[in-house]
Amino acid sequence: MFDYTSISDDCIKCGKCKPVCPIFEITGDEANSPRGFIDLLGAYKRDELILDKNSKSIFESCFLCTSCVEVCPNSLQTDMIIEQVRSDIADKFGISWFKRLFFYLLKHRAIMDIAARFGYIVQNCVVKINYQKENAKTRFYLPIVKKDRFLPFAKKVSFLNKYDEKIENNSKQKVAIFIGCMANYSYTNIGDSLVDILKYLNIDILIPKKQLCCSAPAYFTGDFKSVDYLIKKNISYFETFIDDVDAIIVPEATCSAMINIDWEHYLYNQEDWKKRASKIAKKTFIATKWLYDNTDLLSELNGKNKRQEKITYHDPCHSKKMQGVYKEPRELILKNYQINEMSDSNSCCGFGGVTMQTQNYHLAKQIGDIKADMIKNTKANIVSAECSACRMQITNSLENSNIDMTFKNPIELIAQALLK
Repeated sequence: MFDYTSISDDCIKCGKCKPVCPIFEITGDEANSPRGFIDLLGAYKRDELILDKNSKSIFESCFLCTSCVEVCPNSLQTDMIIEQVRSDIADKFGISWFKRLFFYLLKHRAIMDIAARFGYIVQNCVVKINYQKENAKTRFYLPIVKKDRFLPFAKKVSFLNKYDEKIENNSKQKVAIFIGCMANYSYTNIGDSLVDILKYLNIDILIPKKQLCCSAPAYFTGDFKSVDYLIKKNISYFETFIDDVDAIIVPEATCSAMINIDWEHYLYNQEDWKKRASKIAKKTFIATKWLYDNTDLLSELNGKNKRQEKITYHDPCHSKKMQGVYKEPRELILKNYQINEMSDSNSCCGFGGVTMQTQNYHLAKQIGDIKADMIKNTKANIVSAECSACRMQITNSLENSNIDMTFKNPIELIAQALLK
């Protein structure tokens, strides 16, 4: 999709990207900076750089947070060219066995359901669960998983298996819910809360049972074969109901950004599929934005009591930077809660994808520690973000920093204000 040399030539080397880049913040190495990535990719295109294990390590150190894109005077898509070269890396070096297994499960919902059910049965033997904070810590060393990791855990019943496909409220409005994998299997209260809100607003609900992963984990890893499969399976399925709903709403920043932005990017040279993806993208919205723009939710919240909890809000990279959504969740939350803003809510929390959370966890942990310190200084009770990847990362960072705070998706906070 991109010509690395052309992008390298367009980079004016101004350095505005460096102060906002999380990996450069912790390494201080020019190679691990946006303009460094761009320069190296230009050299790779000109056959001046071999794609060896060293360059692989460099290109896999990017968090794909798009902070550099946000400040670049030439709007260079550094994140997207990194995603592109990771496909070359996957072709040359292959993909780790555990990633292949993970992506296989994401492509096969029925098998993933069985795996999640098995995980639910045995997880108490492997992890110590904190139900209040919705995290779990490993009881002993596990391959790939570090001992100090706090992880999500499997719920007894997934969101998609909990509800009927259609929930009728005799409304003129009808929405489909795309739930996302982590909210489907682990953070199921997000989906429960979204259903409660929609019922309260008397909106008809469609819960498409055959939806698959949005493909973001595979996309950020460079497994484009899995990406191709997941995107096309989802498009074909969504086309069976897209004309019958007003919108597909997604309570996850990464999933919504993937569907309404990156699907078309991936399909840039497949015109028919790109056109079909575009039709779906036009009707896909992050949940708080659609609720804010298309319902009376704001006025309904206005009639509810103020709550005592103090919230600090983190802006997921795939929400504010990619979709321009940051005012809507705050305005909805502010109707019933106090918000204590952190010093830089727009900075990356350090999740960074599957590779960052496994092979480069030491980098994710360092960025997470910085974000945790920001959150602590707000003296809030709850940190919120419309992203389960951020939830997993921030929860881990808070626990490692001994900060006693819980995480709630804004959808959960809104439902709590409406119904309790």
